Parts: sequence; C-alpha cells; structure tokens
Amino acid sequence: MMINELVRMHHINKYFGRVQALNDVSLSVRKQEIVGLLGDNGAGKSTLIKILSGALRADSGEITMHGKRVDIRNTTDAIKMGIETIYQDSALVPQLSIARNIFLGREPTRMFDLMDQQKMNDVASKLLKQVGISKNIPPTTPVSALSGGERQAVSIARALYFESELIILDEPTNNLGVEETQGVLRFVRNARDTGHSCILIAHNIYHVFQVVDRIVVLRRGKTVADDIDPKKTTIEAVEHVITGMSL
Repeated sequence: MMINELVRMHHINKYFGRVQALNDVSLSVRKQEIVGLLGDNGAGKSTLIKILSGALRADSGEITMHGKRVDIRNTTDAIKMGIETIYQDSALVPQLSIARNIFLGREPTRMFDLMDQQKMNDVASKLLKQVGISKNIPPTTPVSALSGGERQAVSIARALYFESELIILDEPTNNLGVEETQGVLRFVRNARDTGHSCILIAHNIYHVFQVVDRIVVLRRGKTVADDIDPKKTTIEAVEHVITGMSL
C-alpha cells in the first residue's frame, strides 16, 4: 500500500455483454493528491469512476479505503464513505435554489422537523465565497439562473461542505469559457489544499497538466500508465501514451 493511500481499486473487471470495458484495472489515490485519469473515448474512464461512485458494480475486483476493503453497492454507499462525484451535467435541480441544491437530501432541520432554511442560506453564502464565486449571488437564486461555471461551483461547494475525502470530477470544464474553466481548476487546487483528494477526468490535457500531481492512462480498458509525473514529461509524450503511438 502507498504511504497515505486513501483509496485503491484492485484488479477491476467489467463486462457489458461480451464486451470487456475494464480489464484488470487498478487505480490508487493518496490523501491530498490530484490524479488525472486520461484516455480516448471508450478507454474505460467513465466506467471505472462509475464503479467507484457506486453507479455501477464491478464484475470482479475489490476496493479499499484507508487499507480496508469496502463494498460500494450504490451511490448512497459511496457518499457515506466520503466519495462525491461531480459530472459535467452535475446532478442539480434547476428549479431549486443554490442552498437547496447544496443540501439536497441532507437538509438540516429545526423544531417539528421543519427545514432550517436560514442555516442553509447562511452556509451556502459562505461556501460560494470559499469556492471562488466573487459575485454576490443570493443563496436563494435558482440554479437555472446560473452559468455553467457557477453550477460547477455549487456542486463543488456541496462536496466540500459534506467533507468528502475524495472528489471525482468527470469532464468538469467541458463547454465552459476560459474564465469559468480557470475557476473550476482553481476549485480543484483549493480542494487539495483543504485536505481533499481528487480524480480529474478531462479530454483537455492542458487543463490536466495545470493541476494534477499524477497521471493515469487507460487504453481499451487496460491501465497503460499509472505514475506519470506532469512535471517530468510533456503533453506530447502523454498524448502518445494515450494513443499508443510511438514518439
């Protein structure tokens, strides 16, 4: 086991009918480490993180957290274990407010089991500043009124508030402008600095190189590299690892 290892996926296999999406894949993440998970379309990235986040079940293999085997049967199990997943089209309810979305399903209550709206609003306001939203956006604002980057900020704020140990970001910068993209990447750095670990999946290798500590590459359902240091290599070299073409 790695020093300070948070999570490890051991020898994961997954079939969809006769197609093997994952073939003996292993992945580890240390505490306060940002891991970039790269690969072409169909490489198995999304399947792997869906298994870790409880959206899919592996056909074989095991997952350990803090060195102990865990059974992640569904997304609720993953959340209880401190694993939050932020998808490109984050699971937010557009009609509800920022505050309600942050606490969705985990709303604080006061007397007679009534929702504590004031507490949710106060916490949401602080969180938005913490994740870098400089505009004074009221926490009662419906999510439908937010930009793509601001929606990502709400999702990340939720993960930070509930003290998730591992935050998985699946293509978080897709369809975002330059300023919003830099905001998301800033959130990732802040997450690490406040004690969280992250797995970042992104097609844009330039974004990955800006924030990750280590790069893992999948190709056709197999791990082809798991310890690439972005400080000691080039984007071109990693692209060749992804495609399998020699330099």
